[in-house]
Amino acid sequence: MLIDKFVTDPKTLNSLALAYMGDAVYEVYVRRHLISKGYVKPNLLQKSSIEYVSAKAQNYIIHCFLEEDFLTTEEEAVVRRGRNAKSNTVPKNANVQTYRYSTAFEALIGYLFLKQDFDRMEQVIKRALLKAEERKEDQGEK
Repeated sequence: MLIDKFVTDPKTLNSLALAYMGDAVYEVYVRRHLISKGYVKPNLLQKSSIEYVSAKAQNYIIHCFLEEDFLTTEEEAVVRRGRNAKSNTVPKNANVQTYRYSTAFEALIGYLFLKQDFDRMEQVIKRALLKAEERKEDQGEK
């Protein structure tokens, strides 16, 4: 993936800006993942993607990462910043705490992307996709 060098250090960016980028990057990976699994109908793609990109799914994923000590100290700091970011957005389908952890997950993805640490970003996303699928199976939604 080619991107220009960023003038701004991702460590200094607002957490909501990191989450904004992370949301877009993660969405692309989820779409690619679903298409690679054979999902091609737009309606099915949209419905299936929710299992990966919803605030509840991302909240679950980031909590798994934290419980498993999967993240580095630096990444945990990004997650804390993302979780504590003040947003004027009112969550529609999740409580405030769930929404904040979802923002933290997206901030982590955005941070790794803007840092251009693509190997680590792909490790994190690959594991996130697996966690989302585990969650789906645990809920009996195959």
